[in-house]
Amino acid sequence: MDLAGKTVLLTGGTAGIGQSLARQMLAKGATVIVTGRSPEGLEKSRADGFEAIAANLSAPDGAEAILSALGDREIDILINNAGQGVDHDFREAAPDVNAADDCIYANLNAPIRLIAGLLPRLKSRHEAAIVNVTSGLAIAPNAGAPVYCATKAGLRSYTQALRAQLANTNVQVIEALPPMVDTQMTAGRGNRKMSAQDCAREIIYAVENDRPEANVGMVKILRLVHSISPKLAARMMLRF
Repeated sequence: MDLAGKTVLLTGGTAGIGQSLARQMLAKGATVIVTGRSPEGLEKSRADGFEAIAANLSAPDGAEAILSALGDREIDILINNAGQGVDHDFREAAPDVNAADDCIYANLNAPIRLIAGLLPRLKSRHEAAIVNVTSGLAIAPNAGAPVYCATKAGLRSYTQALRAQLANTNVQVIEALPPMVDTQMTAGRGNRKMSAQDCAREIIYAVENDRPEANVGMVKILRLVHSISPKLAARMMLRF
């Protein structure tokens, strides 16, 4: 897919991977509409030339706010990138189940709602794409982040089923599986992180080359290990 002239809706586009995706897609000639919940991030995005929609996707009204703000705008590419983590480790403390609900909504429910709301107009385009950003942890979970891993695994399963449903349409369904990326969400968690810029570059390559999956960075190795021995991949990641 040639990105020049395409209109992209990119959730979580004011920071991290999303910000890098927005800037690189803009440089390729796309019109990029970003969403976010930080007033400072939204203002900075607008100053950088992006249309920006305020929305908190951890609650039901977030997706509705985006759809309302779009009106009847034509959209060629939907990128469900926004996501959040949550502390949920019984070895440390009793988890906050309300915070878990927010994580589930942001990472799984909101993408489903946006896809349902935008699919008719995506189907009306000559060519279109849905990009769901999951994680290497969708393949094999980490013991310390069970809710986050479950949401990404759920979105991975949803993406695979959606791809089968839309196989004979003009809408390509792509899953992007990043490794640990150097963003605000991963601050203080190890040193071997991929840059957001490099991660975004690999995701965009998959979109431009009609790839159903973008196994980014070290996830390529995880996918290989998983293809040989799912049990080994699971043991590796549970200790990670």
